[in-house]
Order: sequence, then structure tokens, then C-alpha cells
Amino acid sequence: MLLTQEIIRKKRDKGVLSAEEIQFFVRGITDGSVSEGQIAALGMAVYFNDMNMDERVAFTLAMRDSGQVLDWRSLNLPGPVVDKHSTGGVGDVVSLLLGPMVAACGGYVPMISGRGLGHTGGTLDKFDAIPGYCTVPDNELFRKVVKEVGVAIIGQTAQLAPADKRFYSIRDVTATVESVAMITGSILSKKLSAGLDALVMDVKVGTGAFMPTYDKSVELAESIVAVGNGAGMQTSAILTDMNESLAPYAGNALEVRGAMDYLTGRSRPARLHEVTLSLCAEMLVLGGLAATEEEARVKLMAGRPDGSGRPGRASDCRPAAGHGACAHASGGAASRQGNPGSVCHQRGGAGGQSGDLPYHSSIT
Repeated sequence: MLLTQEIIRKKRDKGVLSAEEIQFFVRGITDGSVSEGQIAALGMAVYFNDMNMDERVAFTLAMRDSGQVLDWRSLNLPGPVVDKHSTGGVGDVVSLLLGPMVAACGGYVPMISGRGLGHTGGTLDKFDAIPGYCTVPDNELFRKVVKEVGVAIIGQTAQLAPADKRFYSIRDVTATVESVAMITGSILSKKLSAGLDALVMDVKVGTGAFMPTYDKSVELAESIVAVGNGAGMQTSAILTDMNESLAPYAGNALEVRGAMDYLTGRSRPARLHEVTLSLCAEMLVLGGLAATEEEARVKLMAGRPDGSGRPGRASDCRPAAGHGACAHASGGAASRQGNPGSVCHQRGGAGGQSGDLPYHSSIT
């Protein structure tokens, strides 16, 4: 018989929790049989004593299975279900660009996003600047938009990873947010709930990043890649520079306007353009839509600003909005690429220091 307090004691004493113990505890978070005090106690024990990779995988899967897991197979989608997640930055409008770009190349992007954390901007906050846009649709509408448009960006619903929502709210008020093991579980439980075939992580590095040091950013990237793949989802991570704003503008309405300018070809700032292309290309490769990054970039560059790179894909937000003008889905970058600067690709490890990352390096 499993006892909640004994599970807490075991981790407090630096023991390794079994998958069964973790599943029992997470079920208690969901059904309320585990108290807030007990959740806080385990969170603090994990904060100080960490989790090994097997524990992290079990924790992530248990959090995923605490709610509904979306299954896209019944829709017979002709392309892979892929997504990107960012640890957050300033002027980071990539999600608004990346979704329609990947959709125009044959991917399907059911993106479950979050709000701002600290000084970093949140994708949902940006969409709140669009009159009538619904960030919490029911699953039927969410699936309909993904199938018809190729991309939908929403917030976490009550049905998706509910254990994570409760656990995070307690971590937030008990000073245990910064645990890499628990951050990994929180991010990936939601992404796994979305039924993804592949995920690309954008882990920010630098003075504007959420993680305090370069080494911590690398640690988080490596943890997410290991756990994501261990949970059966193709996962890679790209470290991107956040020592300065990614776009030359910041603020929700300004970033939405900037996204529209980018997708219509009016303005493509070089830093934002290169990071967006790199993340999109990685998604196409992981999803099997391109064999190499070079091939992926060619496909992205061939997209049309009017969305005609993919028949029937006219707008990435209009179907989820009650009214108001919305950005049109773009097939990606066009002629005004700008000067992207040098890019550091380092497969299989992060390498270097933050100063060595003009734009990004990769971990797979």
C-alpha cells in the first residue's frame, strides 16, 4: 500500500521514486486526495534532491495522463502533428509566424501556449490584443481549426494536464518554480497532451532569458530533449540568444502588428527572421517534411504571403475569432531575408558560451 507521506519522505531522503509511486502521487494531485501541503513538500524535496531521467519521464507521463490526451489519428491528417515551445523572451513573436509557416509546408500545429512569466511575453497575451480571438475554445473547435487551417494557438484547458495546473500554482507560491526537473515535466506534460509527433524547444540564453545562466539553459534543453524522446515524442532543442530583444518592438499589440507585417512581407527583421526560419526548418525535418535543414529552408522560402503555399489555408486566427482583422497564414519567408549573421549549429551538444550564439545552436 502506498502512502503519500512515505513518498515525500523517500524523496526528502534523496531516494529514487518508482513510476508507480509517482503515478500514485500525481493521481492524488488530480483528485484532491493529496493536500496542498503535501504537494508543496514534494516540490521542495524535488527542488533540493532533483529527479533522475527515469523519474522525470515517469513524472511527465503521469502529469500528461492526469487529463485528456488529444488523438489526431481519427482526422486522417495528411501531415505530421508538430509544435514549438519557447521558454520566453522579449520581443519573441515567433509563434505567430511559425505556426502558419509550418502549416503552409504541410505540417499541423496544435499549439498550447501560456501567458507571460516575469518580464517575458506570453503568446496568449499577444492574442488578447486581437478583438474577438478565443484562446480557450472547446476541443471540437480546436480540432476543427487545426484540420482546416493547419494551426491553432490556444491556452491550456481544464481537460489537459490538470495535475500540472494545480502543481504549478503551488510551486509558484512556494519558491520551487526553478527546478529543471519540474519545469521539464510541466512543459512536456502539456505538449504530450496535445498528441504531438514532434516538438522543437526554443530555449533562451542571455540576460533577457528566464533561466538565470547559460549552463542552466543548457541543462534545461538537455533535460527536455532526453525526457521528450524518452516519452516517445521526437524532441530537439535550439538555444537562441536573448541578450537583446528578438524583434525591434515589444508589447502585445505591437508584436501582433509586427507579425502581420512579417507574414505579408512588409518587414522581416534579421534576428527574428533567422530564429524563426531555424525553428521552422527543425520542425519540418523532425516531422519528415524535409530531409535536411537546407531543403526545409527552401520550402519555407517558397511559401506565399497570401497563404497559397497550401490550398485552403487562408488565415491562422480568423476561424477562432468572433470578429476583427487577423493575420493571414504565410508560407514563410520571401525575398527580404535581411542579413541573418552567422549561425552556430552544434548537433548532439550545446557547446560554447552565450557569447558564441549570434542566433542559435542545436541540441538533439
